[in-house]
Amino acid sequence: MAHAAALPVTRSAKRPKPSVNSRRLGDVLSIAEEQGLLRGGRTLTMRGRMPSLLVEQAKKKTGIQSDSKLIEAALANIVVADDYGEWLLAQHGTVSKDLDLEL
Repeated sequence: MAHAAALPVTRSAKRPKPSVNSRRLGDVLSIAEEQGLLRGGRTLTMRGRMPSLLVEQAKKKTGIQSDSKLIEAALANIVVADDYGEWLLAQHGTVSKDLDLEL
């Protein structure tokens, strides 16, 4: 009985790299977890009416399908937001104009 030679299996399609947004969301959730924000029972119920297109696009962009997980991710994003841009703008005018910046 003849055996076919084993050929290495190659994938023609690579797994897509996570988008910047999905990596950022993963980072936000990791930070929230490290800060203990995601610990404990899920005891609080939140309700609200949202525009369906907003929810649809948020789910599409994040890959999150659960309404509860989507709200959790949005709240975590608010809590652990990087305020660097705001801080940087607040620094305007704090460096003396007399400071020699030439090397």
